[in-house]
Amino acid sequence: MSQALTKPVTFDEFIEWYPEDSEVRYELHDGVIVEMPKPRGKHSRVTGFGINHLNIAIGNLQKEDIWFIPRESIVKTSEGKSGYEPDIIVLDETSLVNETRWESQSIIELADSIKLIVEVVSTNWRDDYCKKSADYEQMGIQEYWIIDHEALGGKRFIGNPKQPTISVYQLIDDEYQISQFRDNDQIISPTFPTFNLTAKQIFNAHL
Repeated sequence: MSQALTKPVTFDEFIEWYPEDSEVRYELHDGVIVEMPKPRGKHSRVTGFGINHLNIAIGNLQKEDIWFIPRESIVKTSEGKSGYEPDIIVLDETSLVNETRWESQSIIELADSIKLIVEVVSTNWRDDYCKKSADYEQMGIQEYWIIDHEALGGKRFIGNPKQPTISVYQLIDDEYQISQFRDNDQIISPTFPTFNLTAKQIFNAHL
């Protein structure tokens, strides 16, 4: 991950700066614009596999008319100093009426609009485990997954010896409680009880 700019900027300055139709993804981290690693290879397959099966789960819940996965969106944090573009985000159409910047800028500011955020871990794993989890918790986002298919995260997050792990963060009493899944563990999701896959199936990611 390399920094695009080092001068501190506001969220609105970041949005105004963001190049239109950019092939590069950027995020705002505490006022610093950061160029994100471009998803490639296995990362892209895992992300696409997750989108495909989350859409199936949405259909099984008969929520396809109100829940959807946008091609892109930026989540503005509570303090307004950061803006993240998740690998996968599931939005609730019925709540978007309260999102004043959604239609024009694809910006999400309210936790009620978000059913799930998923990050697929790459070299910037500290952002997923530390920074983003704290900001999503503060926002009140009910469910957050970290898919660490290459076991890149620190031992304090995924154990020792390290192995591929999916961490499901569920907000309970304003704090995240974490459940972890490996190998043939079936993923248990509070929001998507019909998501019928094991961790290994996601790591293998055969679309």
